[in-house]
Amino acid sequence: MPTHCANQSRFASGPEVGADAGLGELCVLMKLGEIVLKGSNRKLFERRLHNNIRASVRDLGDIRLSQRGAGVIIVRKPGASDLEVAEIADRMANVMGVVWVHLVRRVPKELDAVTDVGVRVMEGREGTFAVRARRRDKRFEMTSSELAGYLGSKVIEAHGYKVNLKRPDNTLYVEVDKDEAFVFTDGVPGQGGLPAGMSGRGLVLMSGGIDSPVAAHRMIRRGLKVDFLHFSGMPFTGPESIYKAYSLVRQLDRYQVGSRLFVVPFGKAQQQLKSSGIERLQIVAQRRLMLKTAEALADDLGAECLITGDALGQVSSQTMTNLTALDDAVDLPILRPLIGMDKTEIMDQARRIGTLAISELPDEDCCTMLTPRQVETAAKIPDLRQIERRLDAEELAEHLLTTAQVHKPSFLGEAAPKRVAPASASVATTA
Repeated sequence: MPTHCANQSRFASGPEVGADAGLGELCVLMKLGEIVLKGSNRKLFERRLHNNIRASVRDLGDIRLSQRGAGVIIVRKPGASDLEVAEIADRMANVMGVVWVHLVRRVPKELDAVTDVGVRVMEGREGTFAVRARRRDKRFEMTSSELAGYLGSKVIEAHGYKVNLKRPDNTLYVEVDKDEAFVFTDGVPGQGGLPAGMSGRGLVLMSGGIDSPVAAHRMIRRGLKVDFLHFSGMPFTGPESIYKAYSLVRQLDRYQVGSRLFVVPFGKAQQQLKSSGIERLQIVAQRRLMLKTAEALADDLGAECLITGDALGQVSSQTMTNLTALDDAVDLPILRPLIGMDKTEIMDQARRIGTLAISELPDEDCCTMLTPRQVETAAKIPDLRQIERRLDAEELAEHLLTTAQVHKPSFLGEAAPKRVAPASASVATTA
C-alpha cells in the first residue's frame, strides 16, 4: 500500500519538473504488478486499465497512451508544460493496477543523448548513487550492464559521487525502448491491485465514519467498481451526514471515477422499529433493514455483493453471532474487508487514502439516533425474523428505496446535481 496522502502533490516539486527543456520531453512511465501475471487474460486487464487511465484525466485534454511490453505503460501529452505532466503523474498514482509511477525524460535512442540527459538529471544530488539500465530493444549497441557501467563512469566523472550498488541514496534509471529511451530518477508507489471494474460491481454501505471508506478502497483495489448507499437520520437530523458522505465518495472517486452516492432518509424507519418495542435488538434490526434496502438497490444496479466496514469485536454489536444474524437478512454475499483489522490499522489506511480528516468531522448520523442503553451482543435470528414479519420489513425496504436520491460526487470537479429523480426511477438510465 502507498504511504502518501492522496491529496498531496507527489511530483510538482520533483527534480524532473521545471528542468531545462533540452532534457527532452517529460512524460509518465508506469509499472504494473498483478496484471502481468494474468496470462492469456492479460489483454482484458490491460484494456480495462487503459480505459480507467483515460477516464482519470479526461478533463486534461488529449493524452497519448501506449503499452510498452508486459508491465510498462507510457502516457504523453505533447506540448504540455512540466506542471501539467506532473498533474497527470499525480493522478496515475491513484489508478488501481499501477504499482509505480515515474516522471521520465523521453530522449532519442542514442548513447550520447542518453548520457547527456542522465548526467544532467543527476546534478545537485547528495550521497551515493547507482545506475539501473534495461534494454527492451536488444539491438541497442550496449547490453544493460554495459550501459549501466558506462553511465556510472560518466556521472562520477561529472559529479564525483560515490557508487553504492546495494543501497544507493540516488538511483539513475535508463530504459531503452524500440524507438526512444527514457531517463529518470525517483518515483512514487501506486495503488497496486487490479483495475477498478475488472472484478464486477459492488454496493458499499457508506456511513460517515472511518471504517466504510477504507473498506470501499480495499475492494476497489481488488477490481470492484462500487456504488455507495448512505442512510441519513433525516427528517430528525440535519444534512451534515450527507455532506460528509458526499465528500468521502468524492475523495474515493479518485480511485475509480464515476462514483454514485444513493442517500436514503432513515429516521422514520428507525422510529418505527423503536416503537415496536424491540429494545436491545434495535441496532441489529435496523442494520438488517439497511441490508435489505441495499440488496434491493443492488439488484437494480447489477451489483453482485454488499460491502460493509465491519471489524470483528470493534463495537459491541459486531460480535460473530450478530454478524451471522446480519448475513441471514439478505441473499447477496456481504464482504467485510476490515474484519480482522483493529482501529489503529484502519485509521492508518484512512489517513493514506485521504479520508480520515473528512470522517473525523462532527455530524449526527442515523446510527447515533434512538440507540438503546444496552445493545444485544448475541441476537437470535428467529427473534429478528419475527420482528420483520410483524413490520413487513421487505415492503418497508422497498419503500425506503423509492425515497433514495442519487448524487454524483466527482473529484474532477464537474457540475453534478445534488438531487435528481428517486433511485427507483433513475437506476435504469444511470447504471
